[in-house]
Amino acid sequence: MAYFTKDYLDFFIELAANNNKDWFDINRKRYENSVKKPFAEFVQIFINHVAKTNPAFKDLTASECIFRINRDIRFSKDKTPYKLMCSAVVAPNGKKSKSIHGVYFEFGPEEVRVYGGVYEIEKEDLFLVREGIAQNAKEFNSLISDKKFVELFGEVLGERNKIAPKEFKEEAGNQPYILNKQWYFFTKFDAELILQDTLLETLDNCLQVGLPLETFFNKFIQRS
Repeated sequence: MAYFTKDYLDFFIELAANNNKDWFDINRKRYENSVKKPFAEFVQIFINHVAKTNPAFKDLTASECIFRINRDIRFSKDKTPYKLMCSAVVAPNGKKSKSIHGVYFEFGPEEVRVYGGVYEIEKEDLFLVREGIAQNAKEFNSLISDKKFVELFGEVLGERNKIAPKEFKEEAGNQPYILNKQWYFFTKFDAELILQDTLLETLDNCLQVGLPLETFFNKFIQRS
């Protein structure tokens, strides 16, 4: 089954040229029917699908996972009020989750983007992940070079320290990823995927392919 109509994509294409409150207010009912409601329904369907094999997602609701379409313009030079896509993070505790086993996705008129891994991390957890990589380098290298992972996500990304922390100076010479302050990965698909009945299956595959690496990180970061 298809979860969205073409008007989902058309709405954002038109919003890009009319990103203001007046246009949005005129098209608010259209937004509710073609964008907001079907996106929330799909997110809940995806949550329920994941919960079948992972009880940590059992009580999660779509509203806990979906980000607002309104942009935070307080500190931005770009004062357009609305995002040009819908996005959600399906992970235990949704947007409030500190865990690293889930998936973040954006559905826009140009492409679908799917992310996993570690993006934001506290200082003490950063040390623990670096220590985990240093002490389990063989396992980490095996995960990031796995054929399915490389074909789907390519490589692990993230901002790095230019200078190795003194505790990891020797290990960082052999494994540059220890210098990272983030360890995330992503892939993208044509926007037309949004209109296909393979959307759920595609997102689930992204989650499953990224899961071994996220499980690795979770060995060192134990929090909900």
